[in-house]
Formats: sequence, C-alpha cells, structure tokens
Amino acid sequence: MRLGAPDAALTRFSGLAAVTELIDRLGIIDKLDAAVGPIKDRDRGCSAGQMLVGMSAAQLCGEDFLVGLDRHRADTAGQALTPVPGLASTTAAGLARKFIEGQWAAVETGLGDVHTTALDLLAQVDPDRAEQLTADVTIDLDTTDVEVYGRLKQGVAFNHQGQRVARPHVATWADTAVVLAADLGSGRDDPRATSAELFYRALAALPAQARAGRVRVRADAGYFAGQLARAALFVGVEFAIGARRIAPLWRILDGVAADGWTDAIDMTGAQVAVADYCPNWWPAATQLLIRRVRLDLDHGQVSGDPRARRRRTLHPAQRALPLDDLATVAKVDGVFAYSFIVTNLDVSTPAAAAQAEYWYRHRTKVENLFRDTKHGAALRHLPSGHLAVNRAWMWGALLAATTSGWLHHLTAVPP
Repeated sequence: MRLGAPDAALTRFSGLAAVTELIDRLGIIDKLDAAVGPIKDRDRGCSAGQMLVGMSAAQLCGEDFLVGLDRHRADTAGQALTPVPGLASTTAAGLARKFIEGQWAAVETGLGDVHTTALDLLAQVDPDRAEQLTADVTIDLDTTDVEVYGRLKQGVAFNHQGQRVARPHVATWADTAVVLAADLGSGRDDPRATSAELFYRALAALPAQARAGRVRVRADAGYFAGQLARAALFVGVEFAIGARRIAPLWRILDGVAADGWTDAIDMTGAQVAVADYCPNWWPAATQLLIRRVRLDLDHGQVSGDPRARRRRTLHPAQRALPLDDLATVAKVDGVFAYSFIVTNLDVSTPAAAAQAEYWYRHRTKVENLFRDTKHGAALRHLPSGHLAVNRAWMWGALLAATTSGWLHHLTAVPP
C-alpha cells in the first residue's frame, strides 16, 4: 500500500453515470425548467431544474450539508459524471431563495411530466409491468419529522414530543416508489388541513394512463377526518384511512360477534372484521375495518410499562392490567392489539375484507421511501436557516428517491 495525494482521475461515485444517463433520458432538468420557468432576469448560470437536480446528485453522493456541494464540486472525476457539474453551495442557496410560491407547486407539474416519460419508456422495456402499474394505482399520504436545532430557522416549530422540527408532507405513487407532490410545514402543522389539496395535486401529477385505471388512496390515523375522504369521493377514488382508537370504536368492537372474524392474509395470528360506522360528513359508503393481532406475552410482546406504545393498542379493559393479570386473561380470552380503518372499499365478504386489510397494511411503502430519503439522500437534515433553501433541499432528497425508483423499474430484467 502506498500513501499519497488522491488521484483526481478517480472517484468514489461512479454510479452517478447511471443516474446522469437516466436524468438525460427522462429530460428531468428540461421538464422542471419548462414547468417552473425562469427564476433569474438573465438567462445564464444554473436554472431551477439544474439547481434541484444538482442538490439531488450531491445528496446521492452522501453530502448532507450545503457545503457538500462544494466538496462534490472539488471531485474532478465525479464532476465528469454528475448531471450538473460546477454547482456551488452559495449559488444553490441563492437560486432557491428566488423561487416564488407558485414555482414550488410547478415543480410537481414538471415531475408529473417526468413520470409520463418514464412510464412511456417502461412500456417499451417491459410492457406487462407498465400495464400493471397503470391498471391499479395507489397514492400514499404521510408526513415525517426532520429535527433541527437552530432556534432561528424559518418554518420550524416544536412537535408534541418537544422536538424542534420541520415536517415534509408527501404524496407518493406507492407502486413505483416515486413522489407526486410535497409540502414543507412545521411541527405544529396538522396534515389533515391540507390533505385534500395535496391529494388533488398528487392526482394531477399522475400520468394520464394511470389516472384512467383504478386509483386508491390510503393514509394513517393522522388523517382521521373527513376532508381527505370527501376529496377522494368527489373524484371517484376509493380510500382507506386509519382511525384513532376513540371510545365509539371500542364500543363497536365490543359488538362484533365471535364468529365475525376472518384470518388476515400473510400475517400470523391476525384477524379482520367489518362493522357499520360512518362518522358525520363522511361518504355514505364508509365502513369500519378492524384488525386484531394476538400477542404472545411469553415472548415479551407486551411491556410492563403502562405508558408503552403497544399498550395503547390493547382493549381499554386490559390496558392498565399488570403483566401477571394480562397473562391470566391471555389464557382465557387472548390479548390482542387492535387497529381501526375507515374505508369505502369493498368489504362485503370476509375474503374482500381480508384483501382490503392486506392492501392497506402495505401503507408502510411510504415509510420506506422516507427511510430512503433520509439515509440514501439527506432529508435527515435541513441545512439552512431560510425556508426556501430547505424546501429546495427537501425536493433534492425527494428527486433522489424518485430517480432511484424509476431507475430500478427501467433497469430491472423482466422475468
């Protein structure tokens, strides 16, 4: 082994060659620029699309601060492979602050054009897969908190856990693992207030051939309010939304017959049941889907701490019991963790109910995308005190995940 100066002809990030090729094939920069429009008086230097894609490429190379753009810029060999060479941190921050509100929304329009092009390419590579993706479409809505520490950062607030956070609110096309629409709020922002608007924007960003198929939307209990359900109803989209474990639902659960349960699909010890429940101002076809999962106390699936998170999923009559008493109950009646879902999906038969629950359970796909944006890109951190710069950084991470999603689909070898 010989120690010496780094060889400028080598780079650790040769995978950028595939990313850059895909960005060129899909025309991501051109489509973003066409949708966003000019952000400067003079037509020179980096455009809006180049700035966002440049941030995305730097994050894919492991950079999680703005200064990482300068490190990426200093990688001579890497600059020959990156989609936007020469982007400096100060340039990127300055360009981000030139965006106006409508131009942030236009990013989603450009992204929708990218999805259309990608789907057309996929139809050439794997027609069966493209047809499958457009025949049955799922939109996931969710939020994730990004903790920050600067007390002067714009657009952040303390959440219920006492953390100072910004809160990306994202709609994804679950089947392709790509992003459709996104907002950046603070720790005080309730996603229910803007869920309908975000859903409509996500629907608009879907390719036309995908909107022509069956479209469903799913969300967790943070969206347990009628806004999203009504928005879905108005455009003919089926929905499934997690429900909070409130007292009326526990009373409904107590009325479920012992033979009203059917085994869940691919989930050991889980069963599902259906009950009548339609809150005020929800679509008339709304019903309640209940899932219960038997817990094994011998394997430590229930904590002795009454404040434990899983304790909240137990029946209220069992929630405060010490472990010894719970063990006695488990031998007689069983101890279950319960989840509630309000939906207008077809749950008219036990098989249909089990299938609806199985589909809803895969809502965790959006959590996988958040994991990719935080650990594969750099959404685990927001580097600036300016809200506009942090929005650009968020979109850089979301573009990184979207690029990776389409790269996997377009390069996968059909079976």
